[in-house]
Amino acid sequence: MDIRHRNADGTPRYTNRLSGQTSPYLRQHAHNPVDWHPWGEEAFALARELGRPVHLSIGYAACHWCHVLAAESFEDEQTARLLNERFVNIKVDREERPDVDRIYQIAQQMLTHGPGGWPLTMFLTDERRPFFGGTYFPPEPRHGLPAFRDLLQRVARYYEAHHAELDAQSEALRAAFESIDPPPPPADLVLDAEPLERARAGLERDFDARNGGFGGAPKFPHPSSVDRLLRHWRASAHRDPPDLQALYMAGLTLKRMADGGIHDVLGGGFCRYSVDERWRIPHFEKMLYDNAWLLGVYADAYVASGDELYSAVARDTADWMRREMQSTEGGFYSSLDADAAGHEGSFYVWDRDEVRAALSAEEYAAFAPCYGLDLPANFEGRWHLYVARERESVAAELALNTAQLTQLLEAARAKLLALRERRERPGRDEKILTAWNGLAIAGMARAARALGCAGLEESASRALAFAHGTLWHDGRLAATYGGGQARLNAYLDDYVFLADGILELQQLRLRPAELAFAGELMEVVLRHFEADDGGFFFTSDDHEPLLHRLKTFADEALPAGNAVAARVLLRLGYLLGEGRYLQAAERVVRAGWAPLSRHPHAHATLLNALEELLNPPEIVILRGERSEIDAWRRELERLYAPRRMVLAVPASTLGLPAALEAKPPRGAATAYLCRGSVCDAPFDSFGALATALRG
Repeated sequence: MDIRHRNADGTPRYTNRLSGQTSPYLRQHAHNPVDWHPWGEEAFALARELGRPVHLSIGYAACHWCHVLAAESFEDEQTARLLNERFVNIKVDREERPDVDRIYQIAQQMLTHGPGGWPLTMFLTDERRPFFGGTYFPPEPRHGLPAFRDLLQRVARYYEAHHAELDAQSEALRAAFESIDPPPPPADLVLDAEPLERARAGLERDFDARNGGFGGAPKFPHPSSVDRLLRHWRASAHRDPPDLQALYMAGLTLKRMADGGIHDVLGGGFCRYSVDERWRIPHFEKMLYDNAWLLGVYADAYVASGDELYSAVARDTADWMRREMQSTEGGFYSSLDADAAGHEGSFYVWDRDEVRAALSAEEYAAFAPCYGLDLPANFEGRWHLYVARERESVAAELALNTAQLTQLLEAARAKLLALRERRERPGRDEKILTAWNGLAIAGMARAARALGCAGLEESASRALAFAHGTLWHDGRLAATYGGGQARLNAYLDDYVFLADGILELQQLRLRPAELAFAGELMEVVLRHFEADDGGFFFTSDDHEPLLHRLKTFADEALPAGNAVAARVLLRLGYLLGEGRYLQAAERVVRAGWAPLSRHPHAHATLLNALEELLNPPEIVILRGERSEIDAWRRELERLYAPRRMVLAVPASTLGLPAALEAKPPRGAATAYLCRGSVCDAPFDSFGALATALRG
């Protein structure tokens, strides 16, 4: 907090209603001179009583421009006085309340015809209806934006003069919200594979052939698009020729990201996005969800290609998640700030002389050309590291072999990482979000299978145990945990991402209680989230009423909850022989067909569900002695087969669901191969199973 707002003894001069919140982001604003309220009826009732508009500010802990707005305006006493006298002020953590954030992001774009983003600044009536908004506003007029204080005065005067008229505008906004809902699917709709092919063409059209990725700056990883390309390549394996261009586009994107500054070459993990088209300079915040999703994609790419680069990146991403983001309780924290010591990126960038002093002459001679220190400074007079040259080129220049060069680079990286650890660290948002932990469990499980790393399996298991033991109570999930409290009614993403993580983890070691938990989660989804015309709302039927109950199918920063729900329902339905799940999954795809048909490559995760609906997944159940069936499982995992589930179930396992109990062992190892609801006769040799899978 700004020193101007402390008493002589160092205690805060101001404390508002955010001091008791579980969100670290909200607590960052607890000592602003702004009289903040958390989201809730109490704040809106006060607005009605005082006849004031509501100033709604939405952000998150790792958001650089949220910190800038806070320092410039929310810590400024003159601005705070204006906010306190003319508005009722609500602060929301968009990660805890994605329901509120989604509603007002859409509203802001409808009202201003401009892009959304964070910080989000919205002005609402006392009935929660928006009438104006924007994102960041500076303290003085700048770049075509008005000064924040001037804007506040104009908004307050407008509200006083036009309060009655705003109801009509709000009704128009309500109608606009309803217009964005997908139309009900026609009764005679026939699902086909056309969107899969059109998505493939769309991805190639948007592909950056020089730098990898899709589109220009700012450049985001889009793991769903890379995953879709890998799946498309695998599905084409029977063609002559197979779609090697899809594999190339996925591979180039993953390599360019791994070599770019978006990837932390010292500590592992990925930043949120790159501000340039070459992946060189990131926006330095690190989010759990990006890394969890990318972890699984890099692991799959390693299995698909055998390229050790992908293995190394998956391993260092998983190591970063375990080292810096996993709590002692087992759950994963949310994010690391972009800022440290008051400056964006200061934790990550280097002075050249600092690096030279830390390394031996031989280490520096190898490290500098490999990571761009022999080039001009690239970040505010300092160096942010990225892979500037291939190792073979530098090794030849230094008359070394690649093994000698690698040894020098690893020694240099270890020294610099240890030196960096002594710096003031970025802030860490230590709330634990259920949905993001579901993604992390899934990513860890996929990486554990690809890399054969027991530590990753253990990490995923601890996170699942935390979710089951702490976030699940009385048959319902909580969305977030912090300060010893699990709270907030969970969203669709929380249920389906966690269920998906459970299914991925079962493919390492099946535990009947965990599998049953996945079924319980999906039963809640069917009971409390499903729409009459198919698909699932983002919020449950007993959730706090908002302006609109959204139902979305496109991937954004996270995979679409509806798409993940469809895939989980399909796999659980076939695994357990549960027809209700299969029917619900088809209803999801039908409900999302209109937007899927219009923009297929924006719905990559839903395309995966469509693919498995049209071509049911292969499910291999291995029964017998643990050592034997684990050996079979590991052998099967050497092949990239994204539409295949392999579950090794020892003969001694108790409490199995009926569908698995009906597949008993017949010796040391027995395999049951099912494609959808059709199963082959059991196999007693691995060779026979492998032949059947190839067929």
